Amino acid sequence: MSGQQRPGSRLDSRPLGVATIGYAFMGKAHSQAWRNVASYFDVPAFERKVLVGRDADAVGEAAARYGWAESATDWRTLLDRDDIDIVDICTPGWLHAEMACAFLEAGKHVLVEKPLANSMTESAAMVAAAEEAATRGVRSMVGFNYRRVPALALARDLIAEGRLGTVRQVRVSYLQDWLADETAPMTWRLRKETAGSGALGDIASHAVDQVQFLLGDTVTDVSGRLHTFVPTRNGPDGPEPVTVDDAAWATLSLAGGAVASVEVSRVALGRKNALTIEVYGSAGSLGFDLERLNELTVFDGAGSPLTQGSARILVTEPGHPYLDAWWPPGHTIGWEHTFTHQIRDFLTAIDTGVAPSPSFAEGLAVQRVLAAVQESAAAKSSVVTVGSA
Repeated sequence: MSGQQRPGSRLDSRPLGVATIGYAFMGKAHSQAWRNVASYFDVPAFERKVLVGRDADAVGEAAARYGWAESATDWRTLLDRDDIDIVDICTPGWLHAEMACAFLEAGKHVLVEKPLANSMTESAAMVAAAEEAATRGVRSMVGFNYRRVPALALARDLIAEGRLGTVRQVRVSYLQDWLADETAPMTWRLRKETAGSGALGDIASHAVDQVQFLLGDTVTDVSGRLHTFVPTRNGPDGPEPVTVDDAAWATLSLAGGAVASVEVSRVALGRKNALTIEVYGSAGSLGFDLERLNELTVFDGAGSPLTQGSARILVTEPGHPYLDAWWPPGHTIGWEHTFTHQIRDFLTAIDTGVAPSPSFAEGLAVQRVLAAVQESAAAKSSVVTVGSA
């Protein structure tokens, strides 16, 4: 693909051709976003061409249900197709690097689900491929969808405007319970060779990205701990060792002087998808709970001590991030809308030629923090400097 032409731009009469790889949990969420985005946002024209999965019957049924024109079982067949301009990768992390690098080399714009990859080596290779592809006008982005929660986008704006003063402390927890039952079966997410890590890579990646995104800052050193509460689970051939963590804890120091604490778990009984964030500054504070994702709590420290208190902001006004495309004020949106916002931003970046965010390099920055947490945990929670290479 020529670096002088932006396929799918408004000067190009042919709609962008889109393919998605994966049709389970993330594939379904992304498919809904591709189906809805043009109905609500002004984006360049595109067509949902192909849904890819390993099982021919299952992916065929999913393609028909989700509204894709066709299905395929071999992602490599997309590489030489001139009608495919964007590839959305929703596969397990161990497949990300090979796919993303191949598609970028072939001139396809690439969106890949977090975490970027399962290893630092693979992540670095993806960044190199993305940077080379960008010189040819080929765009890439990693899918940290919680950046697109309107309340969190508003929180970032408030912090950047100095409404909290100097940020001192951040507390992030991301708690789930889908592995709390000891009889829950073995899955690919519990094997290090396929998942890379457990709760650390799966949900702490979101937590770390939020810390750096909200503060516009960089983690410099960490102290961490990992723990596996259920060491063995039943697989297809009998009991099998769990080789990743069930839960992780970390203390993060940031370049700007703030300190963040992170706690994540997939065995926290009673918590389904509970991402909570608290940011404390010298002039104010704010709080967010994903289970109440349309709300942001803000405390203004400048008011009289007699009347000070936290204000509950219902983030549904047309002036709030992304919400001018949706419903009248007070009509809430849901978790799935974050993926629609993500697709909107990626398509807009492709159309305008602006580098999308979070970039693969930003995804690698998160991976560096997670790798430092693993190193710290192996060294009995010693403080570890986050690497830059």
